[in-house]
Amino acid sequence: MVELAPSPVVQSAEIPLKPESKRENFVRAYRWMLLARTLDEKLAALYKAGGKISGGVFLGTGQEALSTALGVALRKGDVFAPLIRDLAGRLAFGEPVLDATRTYLGSRLGPMRGRDGNIHRGRIAEGQMAMISHLGAMISTTAGVLLARRMRGQTGTVGAISIGDGATSTGSTHEGLNTAAVEHLPLVAVIANNQYAYSTPTSRQFACEDLLDRAKGYGYEGHSVDGTDLEACLEVLQRAVDRAREGHGPQMVVARLLRLTGHGLHDDASYVDPKLKASPVGADCLRLAEKTLLERRWAEAKDLASWKAECVKEVDEAAAQAMRDPAPDPKLEDWSALNEPEMLDLGLATRG
Repeated sequence: MVELAPSPVVQSAEIPLKPESKRENFVRAYRWMLLARTLDEKLAALYKAGGKISGGVFLGTGQEALSTALGVALRKGDVFAPLIRDLAGRLAFGEPVLDATRTYLGSRLGPMRGRDGNIHRGRIAEGQMAMISHLGAMISTTAGVLLARRMRGQTGTVGAISIGDGATSTGSTHEGLNTAAVEHLPLVAVIANNQYAYSTPTSRQFACEDLLDRAKGYGYEGHSVDGTDLEACLEVLQRAVDRAREGHGPQMVVARLLRLTGHGLHDDASYVDPKLKASPVGADCLRLAEKTLLERRWAEAKDLASWKAECVKEVDEAAAQAMRDPAPDPKLEDWSALNEPEMLDLGLATRG
């Protein structure tokens, strides 16, 4: 039996980034956030235009700081299982903007070949897991990848999963978290406590004072972070990923924030308490990051405008390309979601 490490609650102030790298890390992360917000706005416009996008559109507005920080903390060779609001993390981890636009617009040239909806995309050989469900199913999947790698003798990689507060109430989440703890896997479980599971408030989801209370029960090291604060997210997520990579077992990060849109564009979020919107937890992480950049003189207003223009150009070009792409034709394709070489690259199969 593996003896698990203690489970302290680590506050962001205890784990600063190196001073000489702080500005560079912050600016880089901010630009991923900005690109994600710009792409989300483009997808929303295409959805509202009618007929451009099949299926729903789920925005990450308000959660970009947390998502980006996770994507930035990971490195090539790691495994990332994102959720429906993790566009920023996907981009920071290496997903091309064109992959996202092609998937939403049904291009046969996208990673899912124009099939299986717009949120289940991934490139498994590159460690970008295709989402099965946002209710905890990806925890066991990611734990399985990490266990397979261990059995193959692969070391030094981390698996990161993202879930919301609602998913913590599901059996699949419990099973996955428990398996990763028992096997002492290098898993980082990031919980975005955005105050609502669709329209169900946290008061009707769990009775513990803080979801972080569960870290110790599962045998995880626990980290708490203000999900609206990019600097804090960068510090805490990097710390959690480093701890997992160094062999300290699974890590749990709980972020406090508010989803600033409805569950999807089909939802007006009229159930959200106005007091939450006006509270610190309802702050827009992108605007707070911009304020930090200007106040610390890490950037000027003209820099922000230039970066925004670059993002708009990249997103517009990707959308235009995806709309020119051919639609899927089942008569012409030999299609499968996974094949043996991809599975081998990820460490899921063996030749024999």
